Formats: sequence, C-alpha cells, structure tokens
Amino acid sequence: MNKHLFVLLAVFAGTGLLSGCGEEPAPEPEAAGTTDAPQPVHQPAHGVAPETTGSKLYGSVVETFDAGGFTYVLLDSGKEQFWAAGPLTRLVPGTMVAIFSQMPMENYHSKNLDRDFELIYFTDKIITDAHQEESDEAADTMQPHADIARTLTSGPVSGVSKAEGGKTIAEIIAQKNELAGKTVRVRGKVVKYTAEVLGHNWIHIMDGSSSTDLTVTTDGTAAVGDVIVAEGILGLGKDFGYGYVYELILEDAGISKD
Repeated sequence: MNKHLFVLLAVFAGTGLLSGCGEEPAPEPEAAGTTDAPQPVHQPAHGVAPETTGSKLYGSVVETFDAGGFTYVLLDSGKEQFWAAGPLTRLVPGTMVAIFSQMPMENYHSKNLDRDFELIYFTDKIITDAHQEESDEAADTMQPHADIARTLTSGPVSGVSKAEGGKTIAEIIAQKNELAGKTVRVRGKVVKYTAEVLGHNWIHIMDGSSSTDLTVTTDGTAAVGDVIVAEGILGLGKDFGYGYVYELILEDAGISKD
C-alpha cells in the first residue's frame, strides 16, 4: 500500500472509520467508530488493511467542499459521477483532476456531515497540476499519448484506401477550418490505442496520406494494427486539461473495423 495513503488511512482509523472501537470521534472526516462503520470494498477478513486499487481516476470537478481538514469532491468522468475525499486541495468546478492510490468505501455515512455516500474514494493525493512530478507510471497514465512519435516511426503505413464518402487524413488537415464542427468520415490503421481515459477510448490512426496521425475519441474498441473507419465531429484546438491538447481531433466517433 502507498505509504502516504497508509498514513491517511491511519487518520481515518483513529477516527473510528476503519475500526469498531468505542473511542470519541476526532475531527472529520469521520465520527466515532461503531459497529456499523463502513467497510472498504473487498476488505479482507480479520481486519487486514485492503490494498489500494492501483488505478488512476480522472474527472471534472462538479462540486467540492472542505470539512474537518479534508476536501470532498464530486467528479464527472464523462461516463459517471463519483465522490472522492483527500487532503485539503483548492479545487475549481469545471477543472480536470486525478486521484491516485485511492481506496473505495461503500455505504459510507459521515456523522459530522450527516450525509450518506453510496460510494466514495479516499485518496492520499488529488492531482490538479499536469506538470507536477509523479512516478514514471503515473506520468505515462496522465499522458498516454506522449510516446506516439516513437510508435509512428516504427514503420510506414500503406495500402489504406479512402473511406467511401470520407476524407483522407491529408485532406482533413488541409480542409480543417472548413470541416471544423462537422461530421467527418475517415479510414485509417490504428497505431496507438489507450482505453478509458477521460471517459473515452483514445485511438491514433494513419492512412499513409500524411506523416501526421489523427486522434480519435470513441466508446468503441480497437487494437493496434486494425484498419477502422471512424466517423465523428472534427474539433480544432481542443484542450482537455491535464496535458491533453490537440490541434486536430475526431470526437465521439463511431468506429467499425474493416
């Protein structure tokens, strides 16, 4: 378990959140421990502390407030909304943040807040700065497209024909101002695929008409090497926050494999 999260959980335990002792409550986040204290999801028997999930959760801030020395935040991942709680962090609604080393708690009742949370993630850190130094693993997760140049130089893409009623990537680039905000159809070979980031799957495609790849966001799935036809809305100069800035992107695309 991450040592910082262990310390944070120790604070929770001291307030009775993770134990059944009858001590008086410390300040928020939790009140005195009772037998109905919420249990961590998948908590092992005999009081063994659970491991963290190891995943990274991203979301846009919908609502936030501070209580008892902790920040509570409602995040929107693009597919669902969820609550998280962690160290005091200044958050602004609408901004993109990430939480690491989180531990999910089900059916959590805050006596001090007199509020129930069906599910809440406790975390040792709420990340708001895209340039904040993190581990190599975290950096790769936060910017999963950073190594696309290395991927694209692995070999040329050829033999990809233009989609019926569609455009080549070169044509999209040349006509981007006219096509912005419109539905565009394109065929390309998948050169990079990253799943479940900011509520979408991210696909980079090439068709041999340009040395530049085209980024596609979709709910569909694909694998590197697949030839797909994507149809979505062309966006220009899109800044998703958290290091995701794209001069050209095909958004919310439907995809089909050839």
